[in-house]
Amino acid sequence: MRKLLVLPLLVLIVGCNLNRPDALQEGVWRAELQLTETEVLPFNFEVTSRDALKIFNADEVIMVTDITYSNDTVVIKTPVFEGYIEAIVKDGTLNGNFIKESLDRIVPFTAEIGNTSRFDVASTSSTQNVTGNWETVFSPNSEEDKYIAKGIFEQNGNIVTGTFRTTTGDYRYLEGVMDGDTMKLSTFDGAHAFLFTAQVNDSTMSGKFYSGNHWEEPFTAKRNENYELPSANDLTFLNEGYDALEFTFPDANGKQVSLSDNRFKNKVVIVQIMGTWCPNCLDESKYYSEFYNSNAEKDIEFVALAFEYAKTEDKAFKSIKRLKDDIGIQYPILLAQFGTSSKSKAQEKLPMLNHVLSYPTSIFIDKKGKVRKIHTGFNGPATGEKFIEFKEEFTGFVNQLLEE
Repeated sequence: MRKLLVLPLLVLIVGCNLNRPDALQEGVWRAELQLTETEVLPFNFEVTSRDALKIFNADEVIMVTDITYSNDTVVIKTPVFEGYIEAIVKDGTLNGNFIKESLDRIVPFTAEIGNTSRFDVASTSSTQNVTGNWETVFSPNSEEDKYIAKGIFEQNGNIVTGTFRTTTGDYRYLEGVMDGDTMKLSTFDGAHAFLFTAQVNDSTMSGKFYSGNHWEEPFTAKRNENYELPSANDLTFLNEGYDALEFTFPDANGKQVSLSDNRFKNKVVIVQIMGTWCPNCLDESKYYSEFYNSNAEKDIEFVALAFEYAKTEDKAFKSIKRLKDDIGIQYPILLAQFGTSSKSKAQEKLPMLNHVLSYPTSIFIDKKGKVRKIHTGFNGPATGEKFIEFKEEFTGFVNQLLEE
């Protein structure tokens, strides 16, 4: 009788082991996203245990602990954002896709352990140095799509780090190489997958910007150490006849929240126009959350208006909850829109604004309910000095409003 019981038990154990996938091998991996037939976006990550890894972009380290296994497949979900990697694990390799379901986007993904380089380079030396500031124009030949930017780069040997600042925010932590006279930069954070390539000739560069496999555009740049973008405080403003902001949107409990609620009366209020899918919004939310928690005793309130591309209200609120839980946000995040992140649709919800130019945008309201300033975009930690300047300006202006 005992032997009869042992046999089924052994079969069960063997069967479970056959369905148990190989764990990701610990160590540094090199990943590639296939953007076009010829262009790949590389990045590195380090597996520290079966259920944890780190993604690297220059000074940015993204901790990932949401890793699940099923049969021969692993699913890797980065913090906050919806996108995830689904791949087959086999012999120190991964083969699969980076997926963003709400946008119906799928990018082929591969990775191998043991390759610590980010870019494969044809030359061991660089013939150009891009350290400094670059006056940049994206889509220079299209009046509809053209926009300006400022490239900020630092080069050590053939390693290049930096970012592009635009009037609506920055392209976060870029890392790459100068391969001869070709600059190659990339970043991957679970929301956006950016690749920049450019031919550099002393004081000029000409290149292409790829966002995933769904968008590409040319850009040109020239050295200009004194170049500055227009002030972020002058780009968005109230339409004529308005001096106040009005809205009513639901929170996660279905409660309709308005600026006229008692919570906001006689207080300085910062209204944050954002989306949980937006990396610049994530950077801003982290800073605002820390500021809010450190100044809880003061007459200040924050409220975020989320414009979500999630296809259903339920999925949108799940994204909001994930953001709040991951960062520890204590102020309310209201659902202003779902099904699209269209800026023109967002402006329809806030008709007192001349436009919604950027996610994020911050609206500063004094204790009397008057709009005092609107700040477009966000210069995050990847911008270095500009991030420090923003924090100093923000703190100074909020303190001024609190003292009135």
